[in-house]
Amino acid sequence: MHDNTYLPDHFLRHIAAIMPAHLSMDEFVASCRRPLRRSIRVNTLKISVAAFVARMQPLGWQLDPVPWCDTGFWLSREDESVPLGNTAEHLSGLFYIQEASSMLPVTALFACEQTRRDGMLLDAAAAPGSKTTQIAALMNNQGMLVANEYSSSRLKVLSANLQRCGVTNVGMTHFDAKVFGQWLPETFDAILLDAPCSGEGTVRKDEDALRNWSIESIDEIAAVQQGLLESAFHALKPGGVLVYSTCTLSLQENQAVCQSLQDKFGDAFSFDSLADLFPAAKQACTPEGYLHVWPQIFDSEGFFVARLRKHHSVPNTMFKPGKLGKFPFSPLPAKESAPMLREIEAAFGVVPQGNLFGRSEEIWLFPQLFEQVQGKLRFDRIGLKLAETFKKGYRLTHEWALAYGDGASKGFVELDIADAREFMMGRDVWPEQEAAGTGEVIVRYQGHTLGMGKWVGSRVKNALPRELVRDNNLFV
Repeated sequence: MHDNTYLPDHFLRHIAAIMPAHLSMDEFVASCRRPLRRSIRVNTLKISVAAFVARMQPLGWQLDPVPWCDTGFWLSREDESVPLGNTAEHLSGLFYIQEASSMLPVTALFACEQTRRDGMLLDAAAAPGSKTTQIAALMNNQGMLVANEYSSSRLKVLSANLQRCGVTNVGMTHFDAKVFGQWLPETFDAILLDAPCSGEGTVRKDEDALRNWSIESIDEIAAVQQGLLESAFHALKPGGVLVYSTCTLSLQENQAVCQSLQDKFGDAFSFDSLADLFPAAKQACTPEGYLHVWPQIFDSEGFFVARLRKHHSVPNTMFKPGKLGKFPFSPLPAKESAPMLREIEAAFGVVPQGNLFGRSEEIWLFPQLFEQVQGKLRFDRIGLKLAETFKKGYRLTHEWALAYGDGASKGFVELDIADAREFMMGRDVWPEQEAAGTGEVIVRYQGHTLGMGKWVGSRVKNALPRELVRDNNLFV
C-alpha cells in the first residue's frame, strides 16, 4: 500500500460528486493507494508478440494480456535483480515500459477503419514516446508521423525512445500544439491529442501528484485543452479521425472539453461510441460513448478517451502560415544515393526505405510522405540519420543499426551473453566463434541489434554512443 499517497479532502469531495453511482468511493481510495501493476508493450517493429512471449518464458516472465491492446501485457518477474530498463530486450528495443491505460488512446485511433496506416498522422503531445512508438508500430513505419512536443527538456528522451524502438517514419517538432490548426489546416488523416492535464489519474505512480490540486487550476488547464482540441480539429482532413485523451478524471478536462467542440462545430463531426472497443469496455463507457476509466474498474491508472470523425470542413479563423528559415537539407542526387544504397545492400542484405537528403557531412533518410509537409513546418528532426560522411566514404550510424540491423542477412556478428554485456559497457569484444571480418559490422545478441562496431583484426571495436553506455547491473 502507498499509505503516504496524498489525497486531499477537497479533491475527494470533488470526485464523490462526479463518480458514477455504481462505483464505490472506498474502492476508489483503496485503488489510489495501491501500487500500479507493471505493464509493457511489445514493439512489433522488432519482434512478433508470439516470439517475444516465447523468448521471455524461460526467464520467468509472467505476461498477462492487457485486454485493450494486442501487444500489451501486465508483467511479473521471478528475478527482479536487473532493472527492467537494463534487460537485453529493452536495450534492443523489443518492448516499451508503458502503463496499460495509456495504451487505450492509440488502440481507439486504430480501431477505426478510416485511420490510414500509410497516411499522414499527428501525435500532438508526444513525449516521452510511449504512444508515438505505439502508433509507429501500428503504421509499420509506413506513411509519416509528426511527433510534436512542446517541452524542450523532453525532446531528447522522445528522440532516444524513437531510435531505440527502430522508428523511421517520424518527423519531430517543438511547438505549442495550437499551431497545427494555423499552419497545417486539413493536413492529417488521423490525430492523437493526448492533452496536457492535471494528472489526477497518475496518483498511483506519483504519491504527490495531487499536492497542488485545485478547482481553479483545473479550469485553467481545461481552457488550454479546448484551444488544443479546436486547433487539432482544424488540422484534421474531412473524413479523418481524432482521438482526444487525458490521464485525469475531472469532467471539466474531459466531457466538458469535448462538449465545447461540439457546441462550436455542431454536425461537422460526430463522436464514436467506444463501448465495444474491447471486452468489458462498457464498464467504463459514458452515455456519450467516451471511455472514462476510473482506477478501480480495471486496476489501472485513471484515463479518459474520446474519438471523433470529421464529416466536413469548417471556417478556419486560426489560419496563419508560419515563418520558416532556410531548409538546411538537400535531396541527395541519384548519382550519389544509388551507389550508396547498393553498397549497403551488398554489405548487409537490407535496403533502407525512404528518401535520402544531405546536410553538411550527414546523410539522412526521410519518410516518403515528407514532401507533403516540406516547406510548411520547421522540424527538429526528420526520419533518421543514416550516415556521416568523410573524405574516404561514410560511416553508418547507431540509429541506422537499431532500425535495420535485425533484418540484416549478412554483415553482422552474434555475441554471447558475456560479450554482449561487455559491449553495452562500452568495451571492445573478441567474439570467439566468429570469423573475423573487415569494416563496419552490426553487433547483435540473440538475433537483435545492440549497435554498430568495426572489425580491427579479430576484435570488434565498440561504436556505441557514449550516452548509451551502461556501467553495471546489466542483463545476466
